[in-house]
Amino acid sequence: MPGENLSRDEAHERAELLSVDAYEVSLDLRSAVDEAEPADGPRTFRSVTTVTFRANRPGAATFADLIAPSVNSVTLNGRELDPEAVFDGARIALDGLAAENVLVVDANCAYSRTGEGMHRFVDPEDGEVYLYTQYEPADARRVYANFEQPDLKAPYRFEVTAPEGWQVWSNGAEESRDGLTRRFAVTEPISTYITCVVAGPYHYVTDTYRRTFADGSELEIPLGAMCRKGLAKHFDADDVFLITKQGFDFFHDNFDYPYPFGKYDQAFVPEYNLGAMENPGMVTFREEYIFRGKVTQASYEARANVILHEMAHMWFGDLVTMKWWDDLWLKESFADFMGSFSMTEATRFKNGWVTFANNRKSWAYRADQLPSTHPVTADIRDLEDAKLNFDGITYAKGASVLKQLVAYVGRDAFLEGARRYFKANAYGNTRLDDLLTVLAEVSGRDMAEWSRAWLQTAGVNALTPVLTYDDAGRIAELAVVQDGDELRPHRVAVGLYRIEQGALVRYARAEADVAGARTVVAELSGAERPELVLVNDEDLTYCKIRFDEGSLAALRKHLGDLSDPLARALCWSALWNLTRDGLMPARDFVSMVLAFAGRESDVGVLQILHRQARMAVTHYAAPEWREQGGRELAAGALHELRQAEPGSEHQLTWARFFAATASTEADHRLLAGLLDGTALIDGLDVDQELRWDLLEPLAAEGLADEARIAAELARDDTASGKRHSVRCLAARPSEAVKAQAWASVVESDALSNALVEATIAGFQQAGQRELIAPYAPKYFEAIDRVWADRSIQIGILIVQGLFPALQSSDETLAATDAWLSSHADAAPALRRLVLEARDDLARALRAQARDAAE
Repeated sequence: MPGENLSRDEAHERAELLSVDAYEVSLDLRSAVDEAEPADGPRTFRSVTTVTFRANRPGAATFADLIAPSVNSVTLNGRELDPEAVFDGARIALDGLAAENVLVVDANCAYSRTGEGMHRFVDPEDGEVYLYTQYEPADARRVYANFEQPDLKAPYRFEVTAPEGWQVWSNGAEESRDGLTRRFAVTEPISTYITCVVAGPYHYVTDTYRRTFADGSELEIPLGAMCRKGLAKHFDADDVFLITKQGFDFFHDNFDYPYPFGKYDQAFVPEYNLGAMENPGMVTFREEYIFRGKVTQASYEARANVILHEMAHMWFGDLVTMKWWDDLWLKESFADFMGSFSMTEATRFKNGWVTFANNRKSWAYRADQLPSTHPVTADIRDLEDAKLNFDGITYAKGASVLKQLVAYVGRDAFLEGARRYFKANAYGNTRLDDLLTVLAEVSGRDMAEWSRAWLQTAGVNALTPVLTYDDAGRIAELAVVQDGDELRPHRVAVGLYRIEQGALVRYARAEADVAGARTVVAELSGAERPELVLVNDEDLTYCKIRFDEGSLAALRKHLGDLSDPLARALCWSALWNLTRDGLMPARDFVSMVLAFAGRESDVGVLQILHRQARMAVTHYAAPEWREQGGRELAAGALHELRQAEPGSEHQLTWARFFAATASTEADHRLLAGLLDGTALIDGLDVDQELRWDLLEPLAAEGLADEARIAAELARDDTASGKRHSVRCLAARPSEAVKAQAWASVVESDALSNALVEATIAGFQQAGQRELIAPYAPKYFEAIDRVWADRSIQIGILIVQGLFPALQSSDETLAATDAWLSSHADAAPALRRLVLEARDDLARALRAQARDAAE
């Protein structure tokens, strides 16, 4: 990674010097299907780039970006430059610039196995080769020479030569074809990181979106959706197109700026590192959003949210782009918010804010309590910083803050501000002030103070109700107490709940502006005594909710009786935060999940509760209680599985949870019986995806050997099956297995990104703490070298995934501190990852101490 970084200062200096007029990029991808692997070095393709640009200081020097094994030639304004003299593996030095310049770079670029640049995937099912590109934040330079920073936008024309029988797509529509070479339409001015090429024998489905506007004008957008041929039988393209059209309707209704990028293709691609990427005209998604088996509505909701998130980027991010990664929130926070906003208003998924409150915000709360927390508008010094800032602050906290902003300025003012922002800055680059100025204009609000409190400071506040009662038992005073390093203004709703006809329902509500350390909610004085006080009812602000003692006692008895799904989700979220903060014993949280999760109507919330309950037992429970806690989870899961409606999505969810928690011999016999058909649960369809979920815990217990796993792979000889089998193989409880898994990830770069991730997941088994304990010191010996030698994506996977979190002891904490102390000069991004893991470990130890005290 050294030499590949780009600092903010360098980017600013280059933007001051250059203006880019056009790119012509020609790629020859026929080598993708060569049968023989190269004898020396990586498999490569030819990339020829012509960049036309201007320099405002003739005679000045700069550099172009390119990461490639070799460069054949570099020509600047007709002058041949010596590639060995000007190219250092990451940059091409350019001097003697003219006022108007033409740069031509002919290079041999490498196919990727890490999901960065031009990723090459060979389908084990049929041997077909599939390609796609992924660049954010700065991997377009792995495919063509460029000026790799978001504020040097330009129009692009791509020309791609591909193997016989392949299809090829790019951002623009195909304009012409000459033999095996396709030429695509010139794009609007866009940034390097959102250019895209997808190529291969993909299965492709088409549709059309049509819209007639109030002025009588018409818009027609060709739609396409594609996946590997092996997934075609599972591809529900009609639902993808339905959400797509509903999204376009919503954004056209509210943004008053027609989609500006022509066609709209959506590619579901293999071994993808992200959820999706918003390349205009050619959006890419991870192929796991094509469901091979039965899934719950929560999975369809998650896919819809991602589709709409990426569509929002066509305006927030692609049409108007941040100048530098400091203002990444200008696209990601907005897209995250607009994904849920549009989904709840325009699609069948009306409870999207419930999922947002319980799932998305939990990501933000965790990130905002790490030592690496940062303001929503971050200080991004370089590209490594940028890579790590695609985090819970930038996405989920930013979206939560925008939800608060809508309550602050009003929905109409917010959307009018967006409309003016698009029209004023179309195809340009912006900073924070550009948006705040227009929002202040339309709302009349002081956006500078709001921004200072919410966008330019870090940390999360906790809001706690404090009540006193009069002699008649009514509320004499209800105050909201705010904790935190930075006391912010909050617009909150406070709800009072009581039991009525067996349900816990709201009978009084008041909105208030909470500011400072203590705010009295005068409207609720005189109200009858509540069973539950819910601060931040309806989830208007971003905060951690706390409870008074009476409310917490009521939840222990009546959480399942809380009738409103959003209020219930908010309570679950608050209880989880209490557990993570060491204020509630982990076993108490587990007991509440076992008592009330079976009554949870929202299957998305249920899935989150299952994940949190497992984490509570694995990381936050006292060590001496873990085994008992695991048995209680498994017993509860099996009980709910048998009670669930046959064939329901709740039954499927409890089945997966039971498989993940199975702990006794009887549990494992049942899993084996479900696999071989000797055990049946009425209505439960054990499809291929569920079969892998049942097999992994058997492998981790040593009850499924290599031959059994190979037999399952033969049954599911697909890319998905390969990932599952690799995870199962690495899960087996053997010293030799763990040594092989470690070596394949840490000592070798032969595995693709997806198989690295699968191997790590199998290696880290909660029931194998003693077996993998020897790898804790090896981790700290290896991570420096891993970070230096591997791509940043693989580096992140290894540093995060192999941290010895399961060795939750003071000794592991001390070893982490020792590494941090002795590596003060390590790459800041690497130190950040280790600091975050250290914080999680320290939090787990505090929670364990709290649980042990119980």
